[in-house]
Amino acid sequence: MIVTGSRLRQIGWAAVFIVCLAAFTLLTFRVNAVKADVQHAERNIVQLERTKTLLETEFQTRANQQQLSDWNDVEFGYRAPRANQYLENERQLASLGEPRGVGAPAPIRVAHESAPKESTLIAMVSPLTGESASSEQEELAERPSDLGERLSLVDLLPEAPSLNNPSITAEASE
Repeated sequence: MIVTGSRLRQIGWAAVFIVCLAAFTLLTFRVNAVKADVQHAERNIVQLERTKTLLETEFQTRANQQQLSDWNDVEFGYRAPRANQYLENERQLASLGEPRGVGAPAPIRVAHESAPKESTLIAMVSPLTGESASSEQEELAERPSDLGERLSLVDLLPEAPSLNNPSITAEASE
């Protein structure tokens, strides 16, 4: 069998095409492998930067602790608490207390004023209503402040309709 020239050329072109396709596939795999390596390297860089920041913060914190310790030794003289300084219960705490001495001053007491003082400031007027703030304060002063007085006013309020009232439920169902 003799193969003609055109048939041989077709087989040649098919072989070249297959070789190019194989080279393209291998090159694509190689590019994807390099991209994966680059992404892996970038993740490592980000992780190392975070670790570096963490270590820098730790170093600065420990340096501050050393400085505070030096100040404490020189300036303040504080010491860390020891195990025997902790109390187990309230009775131990109470046993540490001592009664006031004979010449000790009385404890300081703070005065509390229950009634508000009249202000010497100019009354503020609302730009919307034209009423002064003192009229609102007068309304508040007229309201009973004692719980007993407020509860006595509950009887004066009109009764709200009960939900169990059959006339109301009939109207709602219509």
